[in-house]
Amino acid sequence: MNPNYLQLFRALRPETSLILGALAALGLDLVVVKRHTLEERLRLSLWIGAIAIAAAMAHVWLGQRGSVFGGVLMLDKLAVATRLGALALALLTLGMVRGARALRHPAEYVAIILFATIGFTLMAAAQQLLVVFLALELASLSLYILAGIDKTRPESSEAALKYFLFGGMSAAFLLFGFSLIYGLTGSIELGEISRQLAVQHVSPLLVVALVMILVAFGFKAAAAPFQLWAPDVYEGAPPASAALIASASKLAGLVLFTRLLWNGLGATSGNVVTADGTPGWLPMLAIISGASMLLGNLGALAQNNVRRLLAYSAISHAGNLLLGVIAVGQGRNVWPVFFYAATYGLATVGAFGVVGAIDRANPGGCRSLSDLAGLYRRSPLLAGCLAVFVLSLAGIPPLAGFFGKFAVFAAAFRLGGVSGPAGWLALLAIAMSAVALYYYLLILKQALVAKPAEPVQPIAVPGVTVIALIAAAALLVVLGVWPSLLLDFL
Repeated sequence: MNPNYLQLFRALRPETSLILGALAALGLDLVVVKRHTLEERLRLSLWIGAIAIAAAMAHVWLGQRGSVFGGVLMLDKLAVATRLGALALALLTLGMVRGARALRHPAEYVAIILFATIGFTLMAAAQQLLVVFLALELASLSLYILAGIDKTRPESSEAALKYFLFGGMSAAFLLFGFSLIYGLTGSIELGEISRQLAVQHVSPLLVVALVMILVAFGFKAAAAPFQLWAPDVYEGAPPASAALIASASKLAGLVLFTRLLWNGLGATSGNVVTADGTPGWLPMLAIISGASMLLGNLGALAQNNVRRLLAYSAISHAGNLLLGVIAVGQGRNVWPVFFYAATYGLATVGAFGVVGAIDRANPGGCRSLSDLAGLYRRSPLLAGCLAVFVLSLAGIPPLAGFFGKFAVFAAAFRLGGVSGPAGWLALLAIAMSAVALYYYLLILKQALVAKPAEPVQPIAVPGVTVIALIAAAALLVVLGVWPSLLLDFL
């Protein structure tokens, strides 16, 4: 490797912008506006965070392409699209912060969101196991803090503790699996690992490494049976934190996972086109995907808590996204899983934004489905946006969620038709989508049809949050009607 540090600095200008934004938010809050009201401190911090993210997006769009620093980073179209997607979702999350309950430490909250976003952008371009682990853990450690930053609610501290314990265990699994891969191949570069594994047999030690890596990413993606942390974290974390965990984190993680499996471990993929028992990670991933679909959708049917319902929905979508990873195949057709993850992220950020706005207006917060009753009277804007977000999650045309699901399911059927294991898994996903439609309609029934039990007051939504909600809903409509707008870029 011939290191070029100037080239590396140019490639990391988006991350540099985010770091400077985080430091500026912390410094100005400490020195200039510490004695101002909490609302003024939050407004300043959000503006600084938004400017930093906008600068990072400009650097990504105008920055260099190709291999960086001897192949440590790969800034191809997928990396650029993922970085822009993660930055956009983080920017929308900042807009949702303004509409939720104010936190005691606004500058710290915004700074940690920016640090988490740095992890997401690095995950999108990582081509080396060491960078993969560091980027993933930078994002994870930031999300642990974001989950528990609301010290006024015991549920937030409980969510952070559970998230940290499960996340720390998954990091240990991942590091152990990476160490075995390095021992077997003598390299941490994904390209060299792929070349070395292509000339090796699938040994028991390699199977252990694959299992460790799949378990670790199962924890990170909240896929069954490693999803136990998700309902408690989604319920206890502040709405904006839960939105970031469910959206940008999942988008960057799925792209990273896809690169690692197909670009680095593709030679050991095995087979899910025919049931011939070929060993590899594809059959294991298919089992995790099917279990996530079943547990997520059936578990959501029993939920009365809005956030826990969204958590089980996230588990079911993780199963669909893993089906998309399987459908990538040797042809490296990664756009269906990217499109699905990006549009799912938009819908989830918007849904948690609505929950946060209701949570701020209700004295008891937004917990059960009945707290959504009469939303169409209290705020037609929130009710309309929530309808767009929920229908997109359900996969109803012409919204982008429908096209994302269609693309993933069609790619799975192309692997081996209906009769193969991948085809049966796609049929299961379609059946579970019908189940999901029921509990999504329960949300809309409460928000658009049910009458409140007592007189309610209108919900005042800050202008920044209104812009963020309308932007997310509009993108879902536009990308559903005109998906080529995004796909032509890829």
